[in-house]
Amino acid sequence: MDFVKLNNGIEMPVLGLGTYMLQGSECEKCISEAINLGYKLIDTAQMYGNEQAVGNAIKHYNRKDLFITTKLYSPSTSYERTKSDIEKSLNNLQTDYIDLLLIHEPYSQSLEMYKAMTEGVNEGKIRAIGISNFNKNQYLNFIKFCCIIPAVNQVECHIFYRQKDLQKLLKENGTHMQAWSPFACAKNNFFNNPVLKEIGEKYGKTTGQVGLKYLVQTGVSVIPKSSKTERMKENLNIFDFNLTNEDVEKIMSLDRGKTLFGWY
Repeated sequence: MDFVKLNNGIEMPVLGLGTYMLQGSECEKCISEAINLGYKLIDTAQMYGNEQAVGNAIKHYNRKDLFITTKLYSPSTSYERTKSDIEKSLNNLQTDYIDLLLIHEPYSQSLEMYKAMTEGVNEGKIRAIGISNFNKNQYLNFIKFCCIIPAVNQVECHIFYRQKDLQKLLKENGTHMQAWSPFACAKNNFFNNPVLKEIGEKYGKTTGQVGLKYLVQTGVSVIPKSSKTERMKENLNIFDFNLTNEDVEKIMSLDRGKTLFGWY
């Protein structure tokens, strides 16, 4: 597993397991299988309604070997509610600390929430804090007033919507870009894309592996979601090859510059 060093010196795995839509015993089973395969980063959120299932799974492993991300959303939009919901996440996850806590999307009270999150860092309850789904202007306005530059901005990013300009801006200010839905939820016939297929054939890799490698190799970490052991294993197996500059340029040509999910 490769790691990226965040702006506070903490190392985060560049690939993790997304858990959106995973619930109950299925979620617990998937997380256990992922950790046994070698996954270290598990991404959840209060919005997903599965923090407790994540906690039930990770309690059987050495907590120091894992990197747990969760997110706060609209019910947490005040300083006091954020303070309370940090405790809720800690209890649900059955852990003493959260590795990365994000604001799930931009809110008018985001700075108020972030103040409480900053205090959580100072209290040792959170190792790193950040944001999610902030576009260029929202990010620039946010960092004018926050006291800790976000370690991560988790956003839509895949071969059809690469957001290179946003990544450049984030990097210039010390924030790492992380991609949710790196397979674009299979939209635009992602898994049968001829460019990815052609490149994959050179390396004995699948279209999915090429799509993930493209993001990781160009500095974006990824959290693909899967409930199937073979797919989890496949997604993890991207660290034994490198794309050429020509490969990267071909994949870049697929960028349509438009969101597929309506977040921006």
